Amino acid sequence: MGFRVSMIFAYLDEFGHNGPYVSRNDKRYNTSPVFGLAGFLMPEARVRSFGTCFLQLKQNYLAQDPTRQEKPFHEWEKKGTNFFTAKSITKYPAIRECMFRLIKEINARDGKIIYQGREKIRGDGSGLNPNGLYTTIFSDMIRAIDEYCETIGENFVIVLDQNSVRNELLVTASKTMYGARPTRRMICPPFEVESHLNQQVQAADWIATIKGRIWNSRLDQTAFNDMALYDTYFSERIAQISTNSEVKKRRPPKPKRALKETALGSALTTAGYQFGHK
Repeated sequence: MGFRVSMIFAYLDEFGHNGPYVSRNDKRYNTSPVFGLAGFLMPEARVRSFGTCFLQLKQNYLAQDPTRQEKPFHEWEKKGTNFFTAKSITKYPAIRECMFRLIKEINARDGKIIYQGREKIRGDGSGLNPNGLYTTIFSDMIRAIDEYCETIGENFVIVLDQNSVRNELLVTASKTMYGARPTRRMICPPFEVESHLNQQVQAADWIATIKGRIWNSRLDQTAFNDMALYDTYFSERIAQISTNSEVKKRRPPKPKRALKETALGSALTTAGYQFGHK
């Protein structure tokens, strides 16, 4: 007698940027105050129909897009950064509706949106290790998916777009799977695919775009005030079907204590030194 094993597929893409960030007006380091991974989880029995649905979304909402240049829709990708611009989501209700539909279709197939990210150290990069940040967040994401899958009693695999730090991610996945706190629900290291040929990874890219711009606005409101409407339009809908997700903010630096408030200051006072007098 045969048996059938169910599984969760996790499709992920990047949001923000893992390099240094000073400010949006900086000549060099001006990309994003956050970096993370976002996408969705879906039972394998629903993955095929979701791919068809996403393809139909592109056909319905992007039929007149000139950048397609007559390519078949199943061989063409519209990047979320180019589709869901601050101008387009404000000016064209149909573009907002397209994302609403995507969220609805994920939910209808027992899917969940998931994301993990971190606010970056601001500066010229002296305190930032971009690859280290990437692998840390990837490990956080693996553990978040593993926790979710443990609660529902399913195993999972991860599918990613092709990546320049592929080897580092594979090493990170192996360490997380088999290390001191093994993620036992992950059955193998991640798969990489060509995103323009994979509808599910393209959907993850759209989700990651929205989450990245929401968090740009939240973490640097003045500089990214043009992105505030991403939060208004999409945050609540995304939150309704999200699981095991967070963006970790940096703690504000502790204010420096005046010398007279420290132990050294107290000792000097006891010895007869008066602060504020020469």
